[in-house]
Amino acid sequence: MKPRGPRWLRRLATWAADHRRAATDTLDRLIRAPLATLMTVAAIAIALALPATLLVITDNLEGLAGDWRRGAALSLFLAPNIDEAAGEQLAAALRTRIDIGRVDVISREQGLAEFRQYSGLAGALSQLPGNPLPVVLAVYPAAQVTGGDDVNALLEGLAALPGVDFAQADAQWVKRLQAILSLLREGALLLGAMLALGVVLVVGNTIRLEIENRRDEIQIMDLVGATGAFIRRPFLYAGAWYGLLGAILSWGLVDAAMALLQAPVGRVAALYDAQLRLAGLDLHQSLSLMGLGALLGVVGSGIAVGRHLHRLQPV
Repeated sequence: MKPRGPRWLRRLATWAADHRRAATDTLDRLIRAPLATLMTVAAIAIALALPATLLVITDNLEGLAGDWRRGAALSLFLAPNIDEAAGEQLAAALRTRIDIGRVDVISREQGLAEFRQYSGLAGALSQLPGNPLPVVLAVYPAAQVTGGDDVNALLEGLAALPGVDFAQADAQWVKRLQAILSLLREGALLLGAMLALGVVLVVGNTIRLEIENRRDEIQIMDLVGATGAFIRRPFLYAGAWYGLLGAILSWGLVDAAMALLQAPVGRVAALYDAQLRLAGLDLHQSLSLMGLGALLGVVGSGIAVGRHLHRLQPV
């Protein structure tokens, strides 16, 4: 009985059936050789997991640096003749501004106690006739003040206020951290590019060996009239499966790495009075990793097929 429907629809259904059959047959062939498949997939997974882990760690640290920057105070050191009462009045005026979230007043006694505790100069400080430290206002920007330019503009404006001796941003080290993280991200991308080339070479070499092992089968298919596309299709799907399975395994390796690094990273964050919960790959990053793995597998298999298959049958 002749199939119904438009001709183009029947051709599309046949094309989809051929590709589905090639994909399932290729996956079944890989499953029947578990050790060889696992070795290739593991090599691909390690190559993909290394840069992915670095990028995920960088993303987590950049988020933490942003929180530190938003939570960092702008320190206003008042003139020596400004006492605590005048400092409280200035703080009350600053609290009414929409670009300021919170203002804390650090008295001379509180500042001296903190300096004595953290500086290690308690003995020298006890020899001073008086307290040389000024009143300090810790100004925390409002939530909408997030960019570096906004913070700098706020700092300049506060430094020009009457009674303010000088102002200082406590987030300069965060800027340095962000510069280091930017360098780390670029290095991870460069490493990822080199390892992506390694994935292509691994898949290409694996497909080359498979082509040699199936030499007789390929020649028989060519003799019975199989098209070049029909002969190439299983090898291209094999490369796609290698890349996809390697990406799935690398996703698990990245999550495992985040779990192992959670404790030491948490201890480092605690030194800065912060909490950091390492997050793994999100949905978009996970899908991108899967797509990249499959694409690299297809590229590697395509190169191998193009170079070696024409030696066994006419192109």
